[in-house]
Amino acid sequence: MFPRLYAILDGSILGPAVEASAQKLIAAGVRLFQYRHKKASSRQLFTVCQNLSRNMKAAEARFVVNDRCDIARLTASGGVHLGQEDLGPKEARAIVGGESWVGLSTHTLGEVEAAATTTADYIAIGPIFPTISKEGARPPVGLGLIREARKITDKPLVAIGGITLETAPEALAAGADSVAVIRDLIEAADVGARARQYLEVLRAL
Repeated sequence: MFPRLYAILDGSILGPAVEASAQKLIAAGVRLFQYRHKKASSRQLFTVCQNLSRNMKAAEARFVVNDRCDIARLTASGGVHLGQEDLGPKEARAIVGGESWVGLSTHTLGEVEAAATTTADYIAIGPIFPTISKEGARPPVGLGLIREARKITDKPLVAIGGITLETAPEALAAGADSVAVIRDLIEAADVGARARQYLEVLRAL
């Protein structure tokens, strides 16, 4: 079963606390992570991802690198997450390998339809709600896009963008398999306790 909670570790928010936060989330029971840091150098990305990948494997959690297929391959991570401007799933898989997950972000029904025909392991849809976690974020697409996407693909759907503890159940009710959470999780006063709240709510659905 695809994990209900997808924790996004944003390096621009967490800074040097990323590895400590990841450990707290692992201890809380989170088993799917993505690391992204749009402004980090390749060397910085490699170092952080190498450490995160090692720690995730020890905990039997899956770790996905945002955008960078090369970093995912070099750090033996569990996958790569692609945007619409990145390599396609076929090309990415040739780099990261068949055992790795390849995720793909979508923002329109047309993009979902195209993603459904690829080898992508899961499709992210968003932003579902208004978000400030990404510079130049698109206008929210709403829950309706999840409902429409669910009609055309059996691939796991991940709702992302403005997800909170209160709205996460709405995303799953609309047809999402998982919710990707950033600020409402990693900016919590106690990230471990917040993660446990999410897991408890999501397991009940």
